[in-house]
Amino acid sequence: MMNKAHPVSFDTVLIANRGEIAVRVIRTLRAMGIRSVAVYSDADADARHVREADTAVRLGPAPARESYLNIDKVVAAAVRSGAQAVHPGYGFLSENSAFAAALEAAGIAFLGPSARAIEVMGDKITAKNAVAEYGVPVVPGIAKPGLTDAELIAAATEIGYPVLVKPSAGGGGKGMRRVEDPADLPAALVSARREAGAAFGDDTLFLERFVTRPRHIEVQILADQFGHVLHLGERECSLQRRHQKVIEEAPSPLLDAATRARIGAAACNTARSVDYVGAGTVEFIVSADRPDEFFFMEMNTRLQVEHPVTELVTGVDLVECQVRIAAGQKLAAAQEDIRLTGHAIEARVYAEDPSRDFLPTGGTVLALSEPEGPGVRVDSGLRAGTVVGTDYDPMLSKVIAGGADRAAAIAKLDAALRDTQILGVRTNIDFARFLLADPDVLEGRLDTGLLDRRVVDFTPAAVSDEQFIAAAARLWLDRWAGASADPWQQPTGWRVGEHAAVGIRLTSGDRTAHVYLAGSPESATAWLEDGEKQPLTVDSDGDTLTLTLDGLRTAYRVATQPGQIWVADRTGTALLREVAEVDIRAGEAHAGDAEIISPMPGSVIATPVAEGDVVAAGTPIVVVEAMKMEHSLTAPIAGRVELLVAAGAQVKLEQPLARIVALNESAEENTPS
Repeated sequence: MMNKAHPVSFDTVLIANRGEIAVRVIRTLRAMGIRSVAVYSDADADARHVREADTAVRLGPAPARESYLNIDKVVAAAVRSGAQAVHPGYGFLSENSAFAAALEAAGIAFLGPSARAIEVMGDKITAKNAVAEYGVPVVPGIAKPGLTDAELIAAATEIGYPVLVKPSAGGGGKGMRRVEDPADLPAALVSARREAGAAFGDDTLFLERFVTRPRHIEVQILADQFGHVLHLGERECSLQRRHQKVIEEAPSPLLDAATRARIGAAACNTARSVDYVGAGTVEFIVSADRPDEFFFMEMNTRLQVEHPVTELVTGVDLVECQVRIAAGQKLAAAQEDIRLTGHAIEARVYAEDPSRDFLPTGGTVLALSEPEGPGVRVDSGLRAGTVVGTDYDPMLSKVIAGGADRAAAIAKLDAALRDTQILGVRTNIDFARFLLADPDVLEGRLDTGLLDRRVVDFTPAAVSDEQFIAAAARLWLDRWAGASADPWQQPTGWRVGEHAAVGIRLTSGDRTAHVYLAGSPESATAWLEDGEKQPLTVDSDGDTLTLTLDGLRTAYRVATQPGQIWVADRTGTALLREVAEVDIRAGEAHAGDAEIISPMPGSVIATPVAEGDVVAAGTPIVVVEAMKMEHSLTAPIAGRVELLVAAGAQVKLEQPLARIVALNESAEENTPS
């Protein structure tokens, strides 16, 4: 692909990003013998990318606008560290033409395209018109600057319904509206303009025909400074939720060799239309009903999150190519030299809870196990101790697998996800495995709406009896560790006659159970309430807990923090909470009481009720904000409010926020309705 024996002119490169992409870029720079410089916010002072870089420069406070999005601070960090080039990663400033221009003014190479290419391709209307002049097929529609609502409505009839309303600026699905009925278009334009203006500062809209059963297929290109452009095949990115990709693969199971050559040529022409230099991705929309027909959608003027699947099937290190191209080297390969071997598929691991409409989660990574082995790659920014907050994108890592064919790659990815254990943070791993097992996914019958249709069928795996026992055993061992040599102080449950059990009450989701343990770790008996007693031995080695329960030996990874016990085995990762025992007879609690817990980490921005208020079921009790979204938590039952937090408090995932004390019948008569 490029002459690796030829030295590059850079000895120091700054990575203007964080997390897994920063770690991934550092890996290639190290292999090339290039000094790496990380940048970080206060929230990332102890992050993995900071630890692995040769040098790190602080940018500022946690908010991205004061750190990773601050052009002056990033450029100053590059100058201060002696970097001759900057790799932007993706997100943040990676497609910011002002950033590229500022680096050029400072005499620092940008490992990306020119500011002009970023500007043209960053405006969807301009980009669509530019590529059309090069013969690249575009979706039928109307795309001109300054279109009024009346002009868009008039054009929609000629385009044909359904139509897709799209903002000219930005991405991520913001401001997009699918309209089936002409009567709905005026209102859709008003709301789309409002959302686009708020998100991007630009409410310019255009219209496209909506392609039925659309598939999202993108082509990786490389272009050097001498006009040589190559494509490295395509990636299928149709498995996405709310226009955000979740699982990607290469090559697409849809395209035949002839269509692959045509779509690749169209991608190269797209790059030529703006004299593109570097690595980029051209995105196309393809109808599942007409796979030989494709339309230009947009160009991403940067490295893509899903670039590892292309690297696995081509053997090309795209980051190394970015460095060498920016250093003035030529692409040494011809298009016919590019070969796609086998199949690769990637799953993004997010800090989110699929069972709660994919709310962002967070927390501290208490223990971590990531897969390895032939054909498995993990791009990760995690380590034990990583604090996952809500300041940045919730993507934690990517798990990638390659195989001789698509079926082998999917099977290997599923096994790799099974072996990915992140204790302390809820993730979407179980949901990704659920998708990989879907019959349509296995057969390659994909479209961009498939994931949203399937999500209603997803049910999180129930916590098993064995996981309850493992969690209780961890707490029991902790009590042993804190006990003195005095046998009367040890938690054996010893007494004259039969041992009395140590009872531990645990809850997970809707299930609460008592686990009873008697004896010593070397010779114990364990059972759940009303369950059979089983002989148990317990062995602990760090965060690995090995239980031999009734002769069956199983290893668990278990980690604890106040109020939480995380248990992981090959069936998944479970979060349990220890419930303090109370004397119900003394009136300290009632069986009907309900606790309101935080579904995510965040901050309490309001408590609409006061301590002691009597409320009806459904009354807003606490409002929590995370990732710029507000979530109002309501009373699950009628009762009297006990507030456990105040406005302004920072709260953790699963932290109790309030308790609703059930009222007796006479008091319930006075409850507001």
